[in-house]
Amino acid sequence: MTKDRFKVFHNIDTVAGMCESCNEETILVAIVTEYYRCTNCGADTRQHVNGSIRYLRLNESDKEWIKNNTKNG
Repeated sequence: MTKDRFKVFHNIDTVAGMCESCNEETILVAIVTEYYRCTNCGADTRQHVNGSIRYLRLNESDKEWIKNNTKNG
């Protein structure tokens, strides 16, 4: 692989947090802004900031928003 191909991976947004689906402390990878996927169980979560940061399970409107706002949706 060329050096330029690795630049794509340099800006992946990842955070450490508690997944509400598997109840594990894990790394969460951004799908789109404020929406993350758990690297442990694969559940999609939504970032919620209210004094502390939480990652909540997605509801149907969240899933529809992601579908409508991503290239591969």
